[in-house]
Amino acid sequence: MARKISMEEGRAALAGVDSGDPGRNDLATAVRYLLQLLGEKAPGHTVEVRVPPFGAVQIIEGPRHTRGTPPNVVETDPMTWISLALGQQQWQDAEASGRILASGTRADISDLLPLRP
Repeated sequence: MARKISMEEGRAALAGVDSGDPGRNDLATAVRYLLQLLGEKAPGHTVEVRVPPFGAVQIIEGPRHTRGTPPNVVETDPMTWISLALGQQQWQDAEASGRILASGTRADISDLLPLRP
């Protein structure tokens, strides 16, 4: 299991990203911190949220997925994930412009966003 990112570490990484020219470490920590918050907000194993290359989390209660590609997957790039999680971008806009790939009947997680770090 990955080490839990503290609120202080997460906020510092988000501030680094907000500076406009984030280093790889700040970007990775910010993505993982926001995925961690999402996992805490909606625990479960029904939907997998992927933000390559930095992380993934399984969320939402329901049938547990154990092998192969999960039936409900959300995938996006790091900057899109951060902007969605912070409410700087709307799910529908990101999906319409192709910055979110969502498959499965439960893959629309817009009701869980934004997060409040």
